Amino acid sequence: MGHRFGVALACLAGMVGWANTALATPPGAEAFFKDPDIVDAVLSPSGRKLAITSAKGIKRVGLVVLDLAPGGALARAVQYEDADIVDVHWVNDERLVFSATDHAEGGGLRTGAPGLFAVNADGSKYRQLVRRQGKPMVTDGSHQQLLDWNHRLLQVPTPQAGQANERVLIAQIAMDDVRSLFPMWLNTRTGLTESAGFKAPPNAVHWLIDSTGNARALVTVEGGRQAAYWRAPSTDPGNAQANAPWTRLYEASLLDAPFSLHSVDDAGTLYVTQHAGPDGVFVLKRYDAELKAPAPKPVVVTPGFDFHGRLLTAPETGETLGVRTVVDGETTVWFNPAMKALQAEADRLLPGHINRIDCRRCSQPDVVALVRSYSDHDPGRLLLYQAQPAEGDKRWRAVGRANDSIAPEQMASMALHRIKARDGRDLPVWVTRPDAATGPLPTVVLVHGGPWVRGSAWGWHAWPQFLASRGYLVIEPEMRGSEGYGDAHFRAGFKQFGQTMQDDVADALRWAQGQQLASDKACIAGASYGGYSTLMGLIRDPDLYRCGVAWVALADLDLFL
Repeated sequence: MGHRFGVALACLAGMVGWANTALATPPGAEAFFKDPDIVDAVLSPSGRKLAITSAKGIKRVGLVVLDLAPGGALARAVQYEDADIVDVHWVNDERLVFSATDHAEGGGLRTGAPGLFAVNADGSKYRQLVRRQGKPMVTDGSHQQLLDWNHRLLQVPTPQAGQANERVLIAQIAMDDVRSLFPMWLNTRTGLTESAGFKAPPNAVHWLIDSTGNARALVTVEGGRQAAYWRAPSTDPGNAQANAPWTRLYEASLLDAPFSLHSVDDAGTLYVTQHAGPDGVFVLKRYDAELKAPAPKPVVVTPGFDFHGRLLTAPETGETLGVRTVVDGETTVWFNPAMKALQAEADRLLPGHINRIDCRRCSQPDVVALVRSYSDHDPGRLLLYQAQPAEGDKRWRAVGRANDSIAPEQMASMALHRIKARDGRDLPVWVTRPDAATGPLPTVVLVHGGPWVRGSAWGWHAWPQFLASRGYLVIEPEMRGSEGYGDAHFRAGFKQFGQTMQDDVADALRWAQGQQLASDKACIAGASYGGYSTLMGLIRDPDLYRCGVAWVALADLDLFL
């Protein structure tokens, strides 16, 4: 833990005298805040290998690769002493790219651009491709200089049948008056680059790329205005996709776009999100090129929540298999019958959990799938499903747990409540409460940062679970200005720092006290905007809180501007 993070943790832990319902022997603080035993896992394109990032038994998150064949070995591909591996992608079945950061800096927050690296699955042919921000420029001995830190990964193309992909699509961010992006291909073995050939309008800041690496849509920003452009796949064999014309879809001020670009598929369909209904929640729609507007009928609607998710496609064929989105928690709806049946089997095997499935050969009889199963009590576990396992193997096999130090039966329950703020606005509030608790509890009001983000979703989260394990009720308000609950809720926070946004935080606590969930012993806490809200809460409602804990707080609005 960084110094600031440790100070905040110590201050909150110091309130333990308030709590009389804490577990007799709760896990130590380190169990909640250490790097997970398994951070992430990604199946290779063939589904025959599994890349895992893990800090189990070591001080830094490293990269290991498991061969899923019978008797397959576990190989440590990369391990650093001063950095943690993040954002792992398979380039092909033998080669991976990844980035590196330092979880020990800034209380675990990523600091600076993370660079880009490549390595074979067995740990050979390691190469740095893009340097990390703040680290010196070096060469690899072949006089091939690294790309500077202002290059970022845009996409790893899906390997095509009969092709040995070695390239990834990256973009250089221009450090001039506007953050223009210049896409280029990068060979992960040689480090050499070549232009992607995308002739695009100037001042592009965001691209949508299809699975083959073709740019299909983009957003430009200039002079306080934004514009969106689209180009359909070329039907003329002599007209390369890179030279296909761009069509402008709209131009608008930064906060008043008629819709937002979401994704593209290989069939030529552009998907957008657009506000709908009195609350202005985002819904997913297809863009109708003939109407020159989003189609009237949405593809996905999530009442009470903005659509925040993606279409699930088969990596090998591009077939749309289903949709995954987040409402109060993550949910997946499969269109493909085989995947729908597999989801039902996983849900029967792991009841009470969200079971996220990532598949390879998804529509084939020999489908391979990785399942991440988690809940509000369980940080998660990984299981591998093989429809046609090798002789002697089972269809389901355990890969490992995200955090072996956490016992799910000792954790607390998390629930979303919809309450009314003092002016009648609907106010989403997350409440985490120890399962064995009775009566009103001493309470921590935990205010999220941003504030223009969504604060939380149903699942296991370290801060509220740590506090609940010490006997506290934890309240996390999604005050106006938060995203994820409709445009009306988001815009209601404009120019309301320290005013109605702060009232929402206080109203959430008063509601919990009125429900006999929270006692009169309450502390307000948070980082970034949450730190600002903490300081302002102590000023505006001094009788409501016994203490406040603010870290990396936004304390000077003039300096912020």
